[in-house]
Formats: sequence, C-alpha cells, structure tokens
Amino acid sequence: MAGNTLRSPSFGIQVAVGMAVGLALGMAARAIGPGAAPIAEGLHTVGQLFVQLLKALVPPLVFAAVVASVAALRELKDAARLVSRTLLWFAATALAAVAIGIVLGVAIQPGLRSGVDPLAAAAPATTGSWIDFLKGLVPANFLGLEASTKLADGIAGARATTAIGFNVLQIIVAALALGAAAVKAGEAGAPFLRFNASLLAVMRQVLRWVIRLTPIGSAALIGDAAARYGWETLASLGWFAGAVYLGLGLVLFGVYPALLAANGLSPRQFFARAWPAIQLGFVSRSSVGTLPVTEEVAERSLGIPRTYSAFAVPLGATTKMDGCAAIYPAVSAIFVAQFYGLTLHGSDYLLIALVSVLGSAATAGLTGATVMLTLTLSTLGLPLEGAGLLLAIDPILDMGRTAVNVAGQLVVPAIVAKREGLIAGWPDAPREVPGLEAAA
Repeated sequence: MAGNTLRSPSFGIQVAVGMAVGLALGMAARAIGPGAAPIAEGLHTVGQLFVQLLKALVPPLVFAAVVASVAALRELKDAARLVSRTLLWFAATALAAVAIGIVLGVAIQPGLRSGVDPLAAAAPATTGSWIDFLKGLVPANFLGLEASTKLADGIAGARATTAIGFNVLQIIVAALALGAAAVKAGEAGAPFLRFNASLLAVMRQVLRWVIRLTPIGSAALIGDAAARYGWETLASLGWFAGAVYLGLGLVLFGVYPALLAANGLSPRQFFARAWPAIQLGFVSRSSVGTLPVTEEVAERSLGIPRTYSAFAVPLGATTKMDGCAAIYPAVSAIFVAQFYGLTLHGSDYLLIALVSVLGSAATAGLTGATVMLTLTLSTLGLPLEGAGLLLAIDPILDMGRTAVNVAGQLVVPAIVAKREGLIAGWPDAPREVPGLEAAA
C-alpha cells in the first residue's frame, strides 16, 4: 500500500549514521590491534578513494565555474566592489579568529602545562615563506597542474612514483585570464564560452553522483582517523588541543553566528544548509577536497548567485583559513614560546595577527597548517623545531581546523551577498541540500 511505503533516511541522517559506524569500526580496529589490520587498511583505502574522487573534480569544476563567472560579470553590477568587499571580510574574520587564538594562548598557557617530550622537537620538512605568495599567483603551466616524483622502497627494490597535483589559486588566475580574454574577443570567444557552460553543467552532474557517496566516504574517513590516531596521543598535549578546539568552537559557534545575525541572516538556517560541507571538511581534512560540495552548498542551498559564488568560494578555499591560518598558528606560536621559556611582547602579538591575516594568501599554493605555523614561527624568530612538538596530534586538530575553514568560506560570501542585495535571506526550508535527492 502507498501509505506503508518506507522512505529512505534523509541525506543528513545517512551521513550521521555513516560517521557513527565508521567511528565504531575505527575504534574497534584500534582496540583489537594488528589482528584488525585489514579493517583499518580498508577504511583508509575507501576514505582516500573518496577524497581522490572529490579532488579529481576540482580542476575542471573550478576552471569552468570561474570562466562562467567572468562571463556573467558583465551582467553583475559593481563587480570590483564585490571583490574588494569579499577580501575585506576575509581579513576582518581572520583578525577576529586570531585575536581569539592569542587570548586563549595567553590565558590557558598550554606551553607551560605540556607533558610532551622535548626530544620530539624537529624542524618540519615543509615550511612557508612570503615569496610563496608570488609563486602561487603565477601559473606554472596552462592549468596550474604540477607533478612530483619520489622514490619508494618495495619488494622489487626502489621504485619512482610520479603524482600529479594542482594549485587551486593558479587555476583561478588562469581561468580569470581566459574568461576575460573570451569576453574581450566578442563573437570569436562565444563558442568557447558556450563550451565552458556545457562543461560546467556536465561537471556539476558528475559532482552530484559523487556527493551521493558521502555517507560511505565519511564512514571510511572518520574510521581511518580513529584507527590510525585514536585519542591517546592527546594526553601529553591536552591543554594545547583544548585551547585550539575551544578557539575553533568560539569562532564556529560564536563569531560566525553573531556576524550572520548582525547582517540579517539566520545562523540556524545557515548551519542547517551549510552542514554537509562543514561535516565533510571535518572528516576529509581538506578544504580543496571539500570545494565541490562547498560550491554546491553556496549556490543551491544558500542561494548565492553563481556569478559571485564561482569566484568567492574557490578563492576562499585557497586563502580563507580561519582554522589553519589564524587560530592554530596563534595558539601554537604562543605554545612554542612558552615551552622554550621565551617572552612575547605586544609587538610579537601584532606580528602574529599580521601573519594570520596575510599569511594564508602567502602560502596559498601549499597545503597543511604546518606551513602557516612555520611562517609564523620564522616571522617571530621562534625555533622552527617547536613545530615538531605538535605533529603527533596534528591529524586530530586538523579535523576541527578544516571544518572552521569551510564554514568561513561560506559565511563571508553569504554576508557579502546579503549586504550587496544579491540575496534577501533564507526562508524556512528542510535541512537537505537541494539537488542531492535528484542525484540519487
């Protein structure tokens, strides 16, 4: 009978159940030990495959979206004003986040309460510098693709493997240039713009198919994190981890809702609509990997016009990192100074704020909060070896950092769109992200 037809759980419920199942499998695998190696390896493999699927969509999706955005800017009033307002809000929210990080670091004093072994100190292999900002702006090739080769030991001996990566900021720069050139070319550029519009529509459909795998991917990613790291490693750095997560919570559930409410937007509706991207950022630990979902949420759920979101969201995924580039480096730099018995003065705290506001752009072509941390430490003249003290729990912290990053990448475009009259607000709506059901 029609009245007895069973409906499948909502997409949000599916993801929540997947995360619960994955967490249980991961903790069980960690408790069992070596005997559960196949479970742990299976979780790791499935999780990495899911992130790879998302990342594979990023270059063509971002390229096509930005080109389409440039073409549509002709119909959008005050495009330059939108760009400047977006950058100003990026800086303002980063400043608020770093201020919270500084206050918590000074108040909680995690470096004086640490039980970490000083022998763990070691300079990381990857560091950040201000010159990376210029390198990140200039495309290394047509689409910002890059290859890296490394040697790996195997049964048959050493073997070279080559991996292809991409730089999102360079893709944005190349797409902006080509989109502007196509518009400038007039009729000659029209076929290219039509092809680009078709490519964008196709990539968005593929994205919807991949998004339907989110419950499975989330289960594997959270399970892999639990099996690989557990929570035991938090013991020696508990005060530090607590300070970081307290700062992340204050920004995510304090600063962002306050800013949304002050601009006439409902925080409750924002989180109901943005949660799929935020929770995927949490489990995947990758703003770039979450980018396709973040764009889908911005346009289809938050109602931000594609002409603006196609520019603001990819740029935010590259340069807007309140978790990785503001709260974390602020608390971490204070931790390192306290651990080594070094005194920070008022000018040092101002430098921390300056690096946090500008540094995420300076390291846009690189990945990982360690880059931002080393940039902050080197700017303050603190020992880079202090970064090695914190690596043991970095994956656990990275989940929260990335969730805040993704939330900020949606908050700012929403606020700017509201202030500029591009959206009126969000009426009551179900928690589902529109478009996901159609992709099932």
